[in-house]
Amino acid sequence: MKEHDIIRRPLMTEKTNIQKDEHNQYTFEVDRNSNRIEIRKAIERIFNVRVANVRTIQVKGKVKMRGRIAGKRRDWKKAMVTLIPGERIPFFEGA
Repeated sequence: MKEHDIIRRPLMTEKTNIQKDEHNQYTFEVDRNSNRIEIRKAIERIFNVRVANVRTIQVKGKVKMRGRIAGKRRDWKKAMVTLIPGERIPFFEGA
């Protein structure tokens, strides 16, 4: 897999902005089949930073109702990446 296939998109919420500012953690949606080592290497290559820690979570899709018909959102994987102190990803600055 290529790096851009592993890292799907960054997640920008109020909580992830607080984590970015206080703990130097960045959150991404990643490919469901990727592991922590692949995620670490992809972040280091794409953003040219050093990664200290990677935590992953399998997020289950919610069941949503449209009248009497039940549908389901897709399942996805979230990765929280902690960078070494002093490292920053400029893509997230000013967001």
